[in-house]
Amino acid sequence: MASRGADYEIRVRGHLGQTMRTAFPLMHLQVDGDDTVLTGALPDQAAVYGVLALIESLGLELIEVRQVATG
Repeated sequence: MASRGADYEIRVRGHLGQTMRTAFPLMHLQVDGDDTVLTGALPDQAAVYGVLALIESLGLELIEVRQVATG
């Protein structure tokens, strides 16, 4: 069965500066307390793993990944 994509919330520790924000052009970033929450629609599981790999390569601390219901 083909995946149709889904909306995700990905929480990382800290506040991301403008340069770091540009690394995630498909995601909306919002500060929540001491963390930054990336939200957006990712088309498939490979895209989710791509964002997670980017978070790791930038040395960010991953706190949570959640698939969220739409509408």
